Amino acid sequence: MTDTPLDAALTFDETLAGLTGVVDGDFSNGPIAAPPEAGFPFGGLLAAMAARAIQQGLGIEAPLRTLSVQYLAAARFGEPLTFRPRLLRGGRGVSYAALDVEQTTGPRTRATHHATATFGGDVETVHLAQHTVTPPLGLIDTGVEMSGPMSPRFSTHVDYRFDGAPRILGGNSGREVVERVWMRMKGGRALDEAGLCYLLDALYPPAWTAFAAPPMMTTVDLRYDLLGAPTPETAPDGWAFFEFRMLDLGHGWTVDEATAWGADGRALALSRQRRRLLG
Repeated sequence: MTDTPLDAALTFDETLAGLTGVVDGDFSNGPIAAPPEAGFPFGGLLAAMAARAIQQGLGIEAPLRTLSVQYLAAARFGEPLTFRPRLLRGGRGVSYAALDVEQTTGPRTRATHHATATFGGDVETVHLAQHTVTPPLGLIDTGVEMSGPMSPRFSTHVDYRFDGAPRILGGNSGREVVERVWMRMKGGRALDEAGLCYLLDALYPPAWTAFAAPPMMTTVDLRYDLLGAPTPETAPDGWAFFEFRMLDLGHGWTVDEATAWGADGRALALSRQRRRLLG
């Protein structure tokens, strides 16, 4: 029995061709006010599905350390995706894996995305970690939420509490392009690897806060580095603090990064995303 829509999306059928799963229209990156087909399957969900398919298909139990996804073509909602994981090298300390994902529509089969992942366990050693000062947890009860008909459909599965207010559509014009927000999966789902994969992408592009009329764009590459497993102490009731930051925009591309911080101010994970500007 699954507990949340995310858990349902991460449930695969085992077939002779590989693992199969489906992306529901509720995970579109299009606006809530429009049909799901106004957008495409949410990249953060596809990343979480990729990580889970590799783990399940290859029986890997070690923690996920790094995940890199290349988005080759937009998948269709409601139609099976086939996940084919393969082990590149397995070892006592580190394992390397790759994943090819395809979708068949009528007579045509095409690759939708490709992923590589690194897995490995912890060892006892000197530990130095980056920390930050997060806004108080009280913001969870008083902060501003995501709302409005232009909110992306995937946001309906997330609780947001912004540090200040959403700055989309020019709120950061002329200043540092950063958005800061407490986030968790709805229902108080405990934060885990899949939740981090989802949440590290669960906001509009940071560049959209720099312009009143932001450019359209699509993700080409997405990389995650997971630094440590969240706990009930570092992610109480599933909450973590996220900072989304644009690093560069120009020449038809934009690059941004996101960091997830625990309630104790310790970094839990980070991502870097390259997007292609459209038009």
